[in-house]
Amino acid sequence: MLAKSFNYKKYFIVIVVMVTLGTSVLGIIAYMKFLSPVVRNVDVNDPYVYIPTGADFTDVSAILKKKKLIDNINDFTWLAKQMKYVNHIKPGKYKLHNGMSNKEIIEMLRAGRQTSVNLSINNIRKLDGLALLVSSKLEADSNSIVKLFNDSVFLSQHGFNTHNAISIIIPNTYEFYWNTSAEEFFDRMLKEYKKFWTANRLKMASDLGLDPKQVSVVASIVEKETRQKDEKPILAGIYLNRLEQGWKLEADPTLIYAANDFTIKRVLNVHKQIVSPYNTYLNFGLPPGPICTPSIESIDAVLNRKKSDYMFFCAREDFSGYHNYAATYGEHKRNARIFQAALDRRGIKK
Repeated sequence: MLAKSFNYKKYFIVIVVMVTLGTSVLGIIAYMKFLSPVVRNVDVNDPYVYIPTGADFTDVSAILKKKKLIDNINDFTWLAKQMKYVNHIKPGKYKLHNGMSNKEIIEMLRAGRQTSVNLSINNIRKLDGLALLVSSKLEADSNSIVKLFNDSVFLSQHGFNTHNAISIIIPNTYEFYWNTSAEEFFDRMLKEYKKFWTANRLKMASDLGLDPKQVSVVASIVEKETRQKDEKPILAGIYLNRLEQGWKLEADPTLIYAANDFTIKRVLNVHKQIVSPYNTYLNFGLPPGPICTPSIESIDAVLNRKKSDYMFFCAREDFSGYHNYAATYGEHKRNARIFQAALDRRGIKK
């Protein structure tokens, strides 16, 4: 009886030890699959994984394999199935760092905890430039941006047309999620536009006889005329004087825009003959849209234009970026001759 009892105890102990060892092995395996560091070789200059809209789990696996960020994609796949991530793919820009575990990665991706993108928009000349900038930061491609801003039916629903739609852009730095579509980008810009045009700004525009889109047109010309903040209200006042007197604006920056040649440094008579609705030497009134995305500073300079008797201005001969102003054409011609002579001395012919 004692021998039998002894053997029973021995076998029981062996079984307990085996179960304990087995449990330990399973624990180690589970740890390796769940909690051990699996992310290595993250490029500090590009630590992001981009999951496009419409991607499935196969696409996610391929992206991770291509970047060679995970030691064992099979372990990642096994755990992703256990955590039910395979059917809950969320697009976005995700930041990885060395030492992350499979569990940490899957929790981040499944929850959609993506990294935001800062998009700085400033002084864009034309729609294609805006589209390229946006597509370089967001998932929306440049073609989708161009197509949307050229969709006259869509734009008319929001009070814009293909010429003035770019005035919806109020230059600033905005925070987006990477997987923003063209429509979502437009909606965000429209929201910011409405926020910017407060009741006070709307009243100031109305007092000038302008609507916000027209203010943006004048501001875009001022933007391209001077870099000097303190001069912008003066030039805005001169352009508004011309409008009020029924004069042509005769703004050189509009000729450069019409020529679509932004390397021009000296506007010549030949440029004044360009047939374009943006040629303010040929056409009365405002151009049909802005010639750039004017800064908030330039928009407010128009709204706070400085009243004066000046009707003309010409760049100063010292190339300081400032201008000489004139109330009469005779004064202006004298200022223009001085500046043209300065251009000649510097050999600036075009």
